[in-house]
Amino acid sequence: MNKIALIIGGSRGIGRSIALRLAQAKFNIWLTYKSNHEAAKKVKSEIESLGTACDLIPFDVSDFKETETALSPRLEDTAPDVLVYNSGITRDNLMVWMTKEEWDSVLSTNLDGFYNVTRTVLFSMLRAKRGRIIIISSASGQIGQAGQVNYSASKAGLIGAARALAREVGRKNILVNVVAPGFIETEMTEKFPKKDILPLIPFNRLGSPDDVASVVSFLCTEEHMYIHGQVIGVNGGLVM
Repeated sequence: MNKIALIIGGSRGIGRSIALRLAQAKFNIWLTYKSNHEAAKKVKSEIESLGTACDLIPFDVSDFKETETALSPRLEDTAPDVLVYNSGITRDNLMVWMTKEEWDSVLSTNLDGFYNVTRTVLFSMLRAKRGRIIIISSASGQIGQAGQVNYSASKAGLIGAARALAREVGRKNILVNVVAPGFIETEMTEKFPKKDILPLIPFNRLGSPDDVASVVSFLCTEEHMYIHGQVIGVNGGLVM
């Protein structure tokens, strides 16, 4: 029987690559997304072409009740073997001009969403006495980024939450780790000026979603695993 990977925010970019990589590793995928039905259906088709199952679960992670309603019925008898929290948005602005909506929307999706999802899923993993939780943070959460005080705060918050959670659940055979991508070529970064960014990266290229997915796959599939409570950078040397 295939294991189950719950991918939060799996319809595009990094989430899509993670979902496909885990499908190749013979995980059945529970793929969540907010509203882009067309993109989600395309990923579902790609996953099923690899010979594994994919269930699409649309909901807004920033809404606790909506999250609980979408996930709880599935968790009554089944615990996902893997939870990947990849949901995230940006609303960039300098702090002096940042609106309350720009602050709240980023924190509610990126950080509150992590609570909403993990709080809902965790009981099933504790009951099963197994699980792996991988949280997608960012280099911005490690070193900060001008114009991204809201985003950096949310991604730094994920790192702190993951380290605390790792101390809580490690004894129950649940591994918790963070993957922190740098500049990855996705829709989120397509407007960034590459000529200004590349000099900051010792490896001299932007990363690809597959670069991130390969690390997540390792954390999900490696049998002999003793990595717990760690932040793994996937950034070409941007953060050392």
